[in-house]
Amino acid sequence: MTETQTVPLQLHGVEIIDTFAEAFPIKAARLIITADSNRWATTAATVMCGNATSVIACDVEAAIERTVAANETPDGRPGVSVLVFGFSIDALGKALQGRVGQCILTSPTSACYNGISDCPKEKQIRIGGAIRYFGDGFQSAKKFEDRRYWRIPTMDGEFVCEDYFGTVTGVAGGNLIICGTNSPSALTAAEAAVEAIGTGKDVALPFPGGIVRSGSKVGSRYPKLKASTNDAYCPKLRGLTKTELPTNCHSVYEIVIDGLSFDAVQSAMKRGLHAAAASPNILRITAGNYGGKLGKHHIHLRDLL
Repeated sequence: MTETQTVPLQLHGVEIIDTFAEAFPIKAARLIITADSNRWATTAATVMCGNATSVIACDVEAAIERTVAANETPDGRPGVSVLVFGFSIDALGKALQGRVGQCILTSPTSACYNGISDCPKEKQIRIGGAIRYFGDGFQSAKKFEDRRYWRIPTMDGEFVCEDYFGTVTGVAGGNLIICGTNSPSALTAAEAAVEAIGTGKDVALPFPGGIVRSGSKVGSRYPKLKASTNDAYCPKLRGLTKTELPTNCHSVYEIVIDGLSFDAVQSAMKRGLHAAAASPNILRITAGNYGGKLGKHHIHLRDLL
């Protein structure tokens, strides 16, 4: 991980390293999941986002974007918006067919709709049309204007799923690394950053609760591993490896941000940076990059001040 520090920067008395988060293009889809209650819409969304923290070892990265009021959803019921990210349209489609079929179709009273409209046919992925065969010939389709919906019979009624879902080229890998004097302080700051980021739209935080304790670096001394622990930021390894930690830092948490656009990720990082820096006992905030070799999107912390 490369950091370039020139003029010292500060925010609320916290040292801000003059570096950048390195992000890269990724394919993205938005699912609007509805149910008879917010509880069941959230349950379906949460289960669908399981094991979707990092494309290093998961088929996709996914997280809840926000709750959606009943008057904003296609069927007038409570809903949840989920953002899902994959390396290619084909990979994204395959993963979503499995996740929607296993996690949303199975969830009580649920339905699933496309959340990205005005998408060219060649950039769409088929979901409802791919899992309709579960209906065993009893499934049916309805078309409203230019959108087709599949109705699959279930034991509590039917599961409605839109046929095609739009995709866009999003941005993955926006990040903040928060260094605190102790674990409670660092975690409080990270939680504040997550809450601030959540006030916006078009972004998702794929790690548990939006926070990463196991930050990684590219590569490993074990050839089969693509990534391994970011030893430069592990307090327990101070003295055993080259450290990037300030004196008296005993806990580090990372926020990883995916979004539908560069502006959305940059804005989210700014909200998160200011919220974390306003928390007590934070010594330093920095960001992870790989010298500009991994991704074309560079989000400089200096620009967020």
